[in-house]
Amino acid sequence: MKNILLSTIAFTFFIIITSCNAQNKKNKVEKHKYTNALINETSPYLLQHAHNPVNWHAWNDETLQKAKEENKLLLISVGYAACHWCHVMEHESFEDSIAAKVMNENFICIKVDREERPDVDAIYMDACQLINNSGGWPLNAIALPDGRPIYAMTYAKKNEWIKVLEYFDDFYQNNKVQALEQAQQLTEGIIEKENIPLNKSEAIFIADDAKAVWANWQSMIDYKNGGRKGAPKFPMPYNYDYLMTDFYFNKEAKKLEAVRTTLDKMMMGGIYDQVGGGFARYATDAVWKVPHFEKMLYDNAQLVSTYSKAYALINEENYARVVRETLAYIEREMTDKSNGFYSSLDADSEGEEGLFYIWQEEELDKILGEDAILLKKYWNVKTSGNWEAKNILHATEDKEKYAKLNNITVKEIDEILIKARKKLLEARSKRVRPGLDDKILTSWNALMLKGYIDAYRYLGDENYLKTAIKNAEFIKSNCIDDDFRITRNYKNGVSSINGFLDDYSFTIEAFIALYEVTFDEQWLLLADNLTKYTFEHFYDKESSMFFYTSDLDKALITRKKEVQDNVIPSSNSSMAKALFLLSDYMVKDDYKDVSDKMLNNMLEYVRQYGTYYSNWALLLNMNLHKPNEIAIVGKDYEKLRKEMMSRFIPNAIYLGGNNEGSLALLEGKLVDGDTYIYVCQNRICKLPVQEVDEAMKLLFD
Repeated sequence: MKNILLSTIAFTFFIIITSCNAQNKKNKVEKHKYTNALINETSPYLLQHAHNPVNWHAWNDETLQKAKEENKLLLISVGYAACHWCHVMEHESFEDSIAAKVMNENFICIKVDREERPDVDAIYMDACQLINNSGGWPLNAIALPDGRPIYAMTYAKKNEWIKVLEYFDDFYQNNKVQALEQAQQLTEGIIEKENIPLNKSEAIFIADDAKAVWANWQSMIDYKNGGRKGAPKFPMPYNYDYLMTDFYFNKEAKKLEAVRTTLDKMMMGGIYDQVGGGFARYATDAVWKVPHFEKMLYDNAQLVSTYSKAYALINEENYARVVRETLAYIEREMTDKSNGFYSSLDADSEGEEGLFYIWQEEELDKILGEDAILLKKYWNVKTSGNWEAKNILHATEDKEKYAKLNNITVKEIDEILIKARKKLLEARSKRVRPGLDDKILTSWNALMLKGYIDAYRYLGDENYLKTAIKNAEFIKSNCIDDDFRITRNYKNGVSSINGFLDDYSFTIEAFIALYEVTFDEQWLLLADNLTKYTFEHFYDKESSMFFYTSDLDKALITRKKEVQDNVIPSSNSSMAKALFLLSDYMVKDDYKDVSDKMLNNMLEYVRQYGTYYSNWALLLNMNLHKPNEIAIVGKDYEKLRKEMMSRFIPNAIYLGGNNEGSLALLEGKLVDGDTYIYVCQNRICKLPVQEVDEAMKLLFD
């Protein structure tokens, strides 16, 4: 994994790198002056650009062939519906007839929704990072007609953008040899990046590996404000899943402190919607106060899981409240009638960032009445505003301390907050709403499915399980073909894009989790069949890793493997965990062998840079603390399963039912008329018991 700087680029530009939030355009009823090929797409992001004067095309074979036939450079612009700076650049440049003329005359212009085509995004984002040592969206790449990039950048103002276009058009026309050399050098760098070879040494994982992870990680932790040191701050849920798991086994207090500080500060901060529940994508500052206001499904899905686990481990009622409020938001604003989940909510409304979420003091006085004085102080409201002349609601004192300062009880504050949130939510519902990206992505739905499962598991609300099953049925019926091929996207009854590795791995993990809370074998068997399909179409025998794209897909300039855990876990780490679990459930040692090889390939990265490989670190812990196979068989299995699974036991897997079913691990465990709990490890079981407390004792014998 190495970065390269391309010295052959003679043109330097000031580039503003930023992550993004978004604005969906209102549908216009008037006739449009311009309409391009994107009008036939379903992606809300692509449709937003369908009436630009730019002759945009979607990424497809016809467009790429057109570039080759006309011998024109490709201009590939990648963004997504929740990307604020994408829309700024659209307004400044892509809606401008002068900039559009330069683009249309000299380039074949392609618009890409990075959420639909993460494979395309990954190629050109690598190019941007190799050139600039940074990246972001909008991502704009200039490539040869065959797709090999010669340059990539993020946002630029109109005049700078036009200069870039004119420079590279001239560069290509008059320096073709140099352009080809530059493309070749950059392509080699992209191929090398995240190219993980097979580690041929024996896969042995020891306690010192986990110690190294923590030793190299802890200096990055902000123990005062939570998260990583500095700004901006991203939630990174799997970091805290790992720290909770590691704390469970070794009881190092600093790990739990990092978790509690982060979860507390996030739920009190502006990154959390204090009125309607749910989290924004990240905070721009070091104290979680000012969010980029967009709400992404994947963040909220993972944070529901993390807060649910934290509630089970720490028994902090506020964590359960955050889960309930976030899922209420998901049900209210992000759930389709088909039982699929939408992708994102925009940051902007009426052309202004955060307008839907921020408040003037006089608004709060009018809405909250006699409670206004207490709550304005609690939420740090100022007459002049605490952010850009308005107020982001956020707390800086925990409720216990604030109650004491104001001579009231925590219960009284909670009652006042419940009443206030209801009033504010009703008032806010009358505002112009942020734009909604209503496409349904399989991988993100699988993450949300897992969130509902974890919420049910640790909070016990049956409605969460009902929602989870409905969503699983949606995925099964609409996103998985009879041959177990997955499609990535769904909108208006159409699924048009072949699935990527994360669509498979996240779905497999979610179906395994759904089996655990239902003991309905169809989900486990479906997970296994999806795994077989993944081996057939994604597996690389030479490295024992998985490609991100299927062998059925038309090849890009390279076939990449995704390995680094970011705001979403990497698809390879997810797949390795799924194989680890399925090897136990299905008694398939070959799955475990591949999982071991994958972790062994990544072990040095995990040891040195654990915070960027936290899902791999979770797999390391799974290997160091072998799973307890907890089989619950008999007529009262549901009651015992619920009681036992509500406890945070990270090295336990659950199986069972009112009969032995078809799993080899359940064979011979049914006793007529009774219900027994079997605690097993490596398929060797201790004497069965009939009470959860007795089973818990066996776990620690």
